[in-house]
Amino acid sequence: MATRDQALKKLRELAETMLIGSTSETFRTCGNPGCRCHSTGPKHGPHLYVSYRGEHGKTSGYYVPKALQQAVRNGLEAWAEFHELAKQVAQQNEELLRSSARKPSPNSKPMRRTRRS
Repeated sequence: MATRDQALKKLRELAETMLIGSTSETFRTCGNPGCRCHSTGPKHGPHLYVSYRGEHGKTSGYYVPKALQQAVRNGLEAWAEFHELAKQVAQQNEELLRSSARKPSPNSKPMRRTRRS
């Protein structure tokens, strides 16, 4: 596990390129009726698409041009790594809170014992 400071630095780096979503590849027919894709030949593709959950939980998506496919894949991988690192930082934060709750504050006075009658 990375130290908290290392993880926070890496989170900032990943945030620069991360994208949310998942990819799918499709094969399609074109608009040319005489093309091989309409009969016995293979369809055109693969064409890369990214799907994600948008506002109000509605699934949305977009086509990714060939020139941007590697950058999009890298961005999706950055999101997965960001998510894992964020969970680690959250666990480290919880540990810090728990350990600070056990230590008395420097300004706190020791508890005095009172006699019961």
